[in-house]
Amino acid sequence: ASGSVNNSIGRVQTPTLAMICARFKENRNFVSTPYWQLHIVLKRDNGHRQFIHTKEFKDKNMAEAAYKSITPGSVVTITKVKRGKIFQQAPLLYDLTALQKDCNIHYDLPVDKTLAITQSLYEKKLVSYPRTGSRYIPQDVMAHIPVLLEKITAMPEFREYRRSLDLSALNTRSVDAAKVTDHHAVIPTRNLQNADLSGLPVGERMILELVALRLLCAVAEPHTYSETAVTVECAGAAFTTKGKTVKRPGWRALDAAYRAALKNAEPDKETEDKALPDGGRLPELSEGQTLPLSGATVKEGKTSPPKHFTEDTLLSAMETAGKDDMPEDAERQGLGTPATRAGILEKLVSTGFLERKKSKKAVQLMPSKDAVSLITVLPEQLQSPLLTAEWEHRLSEIERGELSPEDFMGGI
Repeated sequence: ASGSVNNSIGRVQTPTLAMICARFKENRNFVSTPYWQLHIVLKRDNGHRQFIHTKEFKDKNMAEAAYKSITPGSVVTITKVKRGKIFQQAPLLYDLTALQKDCNIHYDLPVDKTLAITQSLYEKKLVSYPRTGSRYIPQDVMAHIPVLLEKITAMPEFREYRRSLDLSALNTRSVDAAKVTDHHAVIPTRNLQNADLSGLPVGERMILELVALRLLCAVAEPHTYSETAVTVECAGAAFTTKGKTVKRPGWRALDAAYRAALKNAEPDKETEDKALPDGGRLPELSEGQTLPLSGATVKEGKTSPPKHFTEDTLLSAMETAGKDDMPEDAERQGLGTPATRAGILEKLVSTGFLERKKSKKAVQLMPSKDAVSLITVLPEQLQSPLLTAEWEHRLSEIERGELSPEDFMGGI
């Protein structure tokens, strides 16, 4: 960078920018490779079709050879059927970072905007303190939740969720005083029951509804479904598929109702069926059973490059950066805190190191030329989140009187 430019770098900004530059380079240098999938189609008594596909072939000739070995008279044999019941627990309550991620996904809100709007709701006494890193509440707060839920679900905006929530058996997964830091999770206050949501600015209303919905989901019962994994053999090749049947929708019924009301809502990838007919449900199958073949197809695909960071995926990366390599006694893991991450991101944008670029539905975070140049010449040690973790640990030692400030600055 030129001498007239003040290139501000910091112990949290630098590793954050390094992650973004690394992803940018991975995407730019990515070479897409083709692969092929061989699908077989089974004929069932009720006339429906059931797709079962094999693993991917990296070689086109191998895929075509396997395809040619399957004839109209080929028989499909069920070799393995594995059934299981899966309980998917309700999500934890929001801390600031989790709220910022969801607001970025659902509303395209930048992380600093989410913080500002939630802070305004806090000042209006409609939500609890937002600058928190905890997703839990203590028992004394939980004691007031049943009454709060009664009031919330009586409001016109939330009445439709009432039938999907059992107020007599609330989930207490988010109740743990030991995991509450300086402030508990972000939840609506009792003032919500008397609030005129129509009189709130649009942004405040959206975030307030999201915080209220998360409380409803967090105390709802688990989502329960049965999953069947089937392996079949045809012409010497193994094909697999999975299907699921929902037993009790639980908290996902609340989440689905909310998503249905959103414009341009992202699909719920966790419960998305695997492109199977009949809602993803498999017929009753047993090992050793044979079925007639209806047909087979070969489909070509291409590998995709790693996606550029968006604000929600960057927040996730900052939360977990260097986590596996950090010392066990490090008091803070990841990069920054829930209260500072928005400011760090905005600082990188305002200094010209980072740019927001709209791409389809997402807003991608792209490094500028100056950013790439800076990260290229900086020592690798300064790009590592481990350095920040080490300094945090030393500062904690100073706070406890175990290390002198002079020794710490000598090391710096």
